[in-house]
Amino acid sequence: MAATPPDEAERKEDGLYNGSPSVTSLQREISLERKASEYTQISEAKVLVVFTGGTIGMKAHGGVYVPEKNYLEKTLMEMPMLHDKAYAEQLKEDNFQFENAPDFFQENAPLVLPLSKYGKHVLYWILEYDPILDSCNMNMDDWGQIAADIEKNYQYFDGFVILHGTDTMAYTASALSFMFEHLGKPVILTGSQVPIYEMRNDGRDNLLGALLIAGHFVIPEVTLYFNNKLYRGNRVTKVANQSFQAFDSPNLPPLVTMEVEIHVGDILTGWPNGRSKVEWDAVFRCNTIERFRVQTDMDPNIGLLRLFPGMSLQTVEHFLSPPMEGVVLQTYGTGNAPDGRHDLLQAFKDASDRGILIVNCTQCPKGGVDCYYATGKVLLDAGVIPGADMTVEAALAKLSYLLAKKDVTAQERRELLSENLRGELTMVGVGKESISLTSNKFLRHLARALQLGSAEEMHAVRDALFPALMCAAAKNGDNSTLQALIQQGGNMDAKDYDGRTPLHIACSHGHADTVEFLLKNGASVYQRDAAGHTCLRDAIKFRNFPIIKLLVKTGANLSNHITPIRIGIELCSAAAHNDIDGLRSWILAGADPNQPDYSSRTALHVAVGEGHVEAVKYLMDHGAIPTLQDPHGTTAVIEARIRDHMDLIPLLDKDACCTEPHPAKGAAPAKEEPVSPSKRRFSLGAKFFSKKNTESGD
Repeated sequence: MAATPPDEAERKEDGLYNGSPSVTSLQREISLERKASEYTQISEAKVLVVFTGGTIGMKAHGGVYVPEKNYLEKTLMEMPMLHDKAYAEQLKEDNFQFENAPDFFQENAPLVLPLSKYGKHVLYWILEYDPILDSCNMNMDDWGQIAADIEKNYQYFDGFVILHGTDTMAYTASALSFMFEHLGKPVILTGSQVPIYEMRNDGRDNLLGALLIAGHFVIPEVTLYFNNKLYRGNRVTKVANQSFQAFDSPNLPPLVTMEVEIHVGDILTGWPNGRSKVEWDAVFRCNTIERFRVQTDMDPNIGLLRLFPGMSLQTVEHFLSPPMEGVVLQTYGTGNAPDGRHDLLQAFKDASDRGILIVNCTQCPKGGVDCYYATGKVLLDAGVIPGADMTVEAALAKLSYLLAKKDVTAQERRELLSENLRGELTMVGVGKESISLTSNKFLRHLARALQLGSAEEMHAVRDALFPALMCAAAKNGDNSTLQALIQQGGNMDAKDYDGRTPLHIACSHGHADTVEFLLKNGASVYQRDAAGHTCLRDAIKFRNFPIIKLLVKTGANLSNHITPIRIGIELCSAAAHNDIDGLRSWILAGADPNQPDYSSRTALHVAVGEGHVEAVKYLMDHGAIPTLQDPHGTTAVIEARIRDHMDLIPLLDKDACCTEPHPAKGAAPAKEEPVSPSKRRFSLGAKFFSKKNTESGD
């Protein structure tokens, strides 16, 4: 039995020992921690803006636009639609900290968008490149730098915006779409035709729209936002140099068209009627259970060859000579070439036989390649790979990306060029079933009962009913029903009345097979419910270990949606109750077992203080450090001696008794004078929070 502390009789009714901070002081700490938690989980989103350069950040000097260093952020801070000074000041007063993020983001205060109609502030940090580039000077190394910066900061932000010049923006968007593998968060490129400092410009609306989408909607693609439209990045091309409508996506409609409001099926109802709509059916999702990663290497030995009447054989042969490895061949019409030019066809065949990859793309801005004519089939016979409806920018990026993969065979590269890797091409005969009055018996009867008569009305019914149906199927672990709903256009991330997705529901009910099914069909691990919780938080709460492992494997993490102090409190609460499953759940999810709570005491301090042998063993086996000190210089070993838990000392590190103690993370330096047991602060706050959480259902 543990010895009773000498000041046991002086314990306050709230469970605190005499000598610890006053109840009022502690309650203020608790209030601040909860307030900070609410900021992070419910009312804020964090977005990283990577400012590479471009017209949007240029300034006129001597009659021409040139990049201006360290000027964009200063300008944005004076624009009320792009920076809410009052809220930024409130964050400063509340000592807002971007915990666990790299030093740059902790040392620099964010800019803040005004409160949106969805009740959320978007906080954004600007990472400005040095030098700032005109996009004409952008090359593959710069693509790699952008990709590496996003990979380095991926876990800390909800979304990313890349400010880029318009001249090569479509090339960068296409390249990044392939370089980002298993992407689960929005990455949006934008810029402007007129600098944002000018009185009349398109930069303000473009940046504002990109930030709103990146901070509010999990559209896990590389996209391009311009003139109120969000396009898939590898489907766009620049079509005008003197118009605000500078980009177009000829073969795929926009994913979002911004109008009076942004319509999302589970948030607003009644489209179109002046409301924008996120086309969730068209959003491309990764159907893999893999963590986000980046391939920064791209092969530069690629080229673009455009056919024209009378092209000489020498030109083609010289173009196809080493070190050329991949070619985008721009042909006529639906992918045609002169079938009477046997010399050219033989040159293409010889190059293909040597291992050069040649992709056939049409010169027409709209439409794709198809072998309807003999003049198209001759290229196929020569080994030229049909490029379907890919843009030239996408085809070049795809070639460069695949050629850089050294673990892929030549035949596999040829096959992958014809596959839809990132939504860059339309697969003929592949797609979700369209909804009509006769496509589904259930919908047909429902349409008859509700007297529905148009496809638009049917879509409205689907958007209203499918979220509830999909969440119900997830609750029951009914994968076949989920599959049927997906085939009818169901959105994997559709939310119920409480903001919970089918993945949230499946994680809460422990259906590991359904969780895997949902992930393989594109469900996002980054969606949050109305309380700000991700599916990982639900899996932790219900101690579903296989599901936690699966989510972490897919890229789920604790960063950015739960504060380190809250993690420390949860660990200490589990330790106080000898809750091994709770400790295991948090540690499996990536929690640091040495994370202190609000009083700078770790779970090991608490477990030792309570005399819980099992919890001490588990924590020691999973990296707990027994020499960490609380603010009063107490280590776990000292705690065991004070509490007379001498049986626990052998369980601690064998060198703990003679190792120099050191402060826990975030702990204040230890005082030099000895601290008596009656004046120490015992970490009973864990029990306090556990009691409060039980009462609130957290």
